[in-house]
Amino acid sequence: MNQRPNILLLVNDHQAYYRHGWDGGPRPLTPNFDRLAAGGIRFDRAYCATPLCGPSRRTLLTGLYPHNHRNYYNYSNSLYDHEVYLSNLAQVGYKCFYFGKWHAGAGTALDFDCDGFSLEDYGNPYITPEYRDYLERKRLPPAQHQVEFVFDSFVMNREFPNLEAGASYRSDRYWCGEHATGITTTAKETHEAFFLADMACGQLEALAAADGDEPFHLRLDFWGPHQPFFPTKEFADLYDPEDIPVYGNFNDSLAGKPEIFWHDPHEQLTDEDGRFATPSALNWGEWQRIIARAFAHITMVDAAGGFVLDKLDELGFADNTLVIWTADHGDALASHGGRFDKGSYLTEEVLRVPLAMRYPGSIPAGQASEALACGTDIAPTILDAGGSRFERPVDGESLLPLASGRSVDGRQSLLVETYGHGFGTVEMGRAVIKDQYKLISYQNHAGELYDLEADPYELNNLMNDAGSQQLVADMEAELQRWLEATGDRDFSQPVSDAFRELDKQRMRELMARRARVNDVRK
Repeated sequence: MNQRPNILLLVNDHQAYYRHGWDGGPRPLTPNFDRLAAGGIRFDRAYCATPLCGPSRRTLLTGLYPHNHRNYYNYSNSLYDHEVYLSNLAQVGYKCFYFGKWHAGAGTALDFDCDGFSLEDYGNPYITPEYRDYLERKRLPPAQHQVEFVFDSFVMNREFPNLEAGASYRSDRYWCGEHATGITTTAKETHEAFFLADMACGQLEALAAADGDEPFHLRLDFWGPHQPFFPTKEFADLYDPEDIPVYGNFNDSLAGKPEIFWHDPHEQLTDEDGRFATPSALNWGEWQRIIARAFAHITMVDAAGGFVLDKLDELGFADNTLVIWTADHGDALASHGGRFDKGSYLTEEVLRVPLAMRYPGSIPAGQASEALACGTDIAPTILDAGGSRFERPVDGESLLPLASGRSVDGRQSLLVETYGHGFGTVEMGRAVIKDQYKLISYQNHAGELYDLEADPYELNNLMNDAGSQQLVADMEAELQRWLEATGDRDFSQPVSDAFRELDKQRMRELMARRARVNDVRK
């Protein structure tokens, strides 16, 4: 047995998690995540650093907030002028493998001392030679989907011209983030999650056959359960839409909310003036069908991850492997007036993520922690387990002392942030969570304050409440301490013209990359 553990990291993309099924009704079934958590520790107050794929994924690699790694948006492609944990692990003798979605900046995981399968930008596994080879080997047809519902927007109409409700659909564009629901009509094995799980399992088998002495790190990043929500019938049949109760803030009128909540790109969710419409233009019955597909998609991705956990057991790796399973950020699905995807706001729905860790013999089983954890902590935790560390200071901290019981004192508060959703939307926001309270501050919008214990759905903004002004002052002071401790100078100064011009340039570069690939595939 290796003295240092093997390390397996599973990352789901964009997962509806917070409060779905917590207050009655079905919750997304995740039996494999649950068995992992039962064998170790589940962090019930885990947050992403920022609710957007590109910056959050760079955080998972570096332990840094976006204001320090500077990969602000999904297309920013900022320089890697900081350490990436994959290379640090390789330097201390780990064999590193990466399978799946990258979306953390320019290049791919294979540029950082990894072997495996990784695509530039968001990527689309369904158009790759590796996927075609997999289908041929398994004697499978390409994944085919029956589309039920499409959230129309300028971007969706431009990027996915063949995406129509009622149509049979195949994902064949530069990226595969269609805002749609439906059913995958081919076998589940044609779905990207099972394709990736098969590659990961194959790599584990190769490592077992080689019987080498070096520990390994394998990272598996699914494209799901990010939309499109296209489960197979096997998983869709697990959920009756009529069983799903009205989500706790679905009927939010947005009274007391800042202007940022009234922005939304989806045609079905906005009024004639292009502003977010509340109450929702979609009735709850329509939302039930959308949510049911999202839940089924989550369960399908969980099943694919379960194949990898089973392979660890089968090959005898499980007892000497630290396994971490989390998501890059949450999902605003049906929340705060009925939303789809996410935006520039900092609600619990987009911030909270599942997080579980298992390492037999080092992490006692059956733990559930209320300690504040963050995406900034994943890379420091992995390096700590591997006997390495970042040479330069980072914003996160290892969770192993908490998980192993060596420490009972976690952080007392937590910072999360946003630079806005991008694509021309720049919104500077910071939030601090301490005890049951959460303060959100924006550069150009009114602030928010919530008591998450009394008001878990964030319906009652206490920012201007006369009895809350001392609490506001205390939370603002706590936020300022975080900004100073992490060197956040962006939030205290106006967004510069140079920042906006660079953002436009990076958008144009992304559009050109998409066009080149899409034109070839016509």
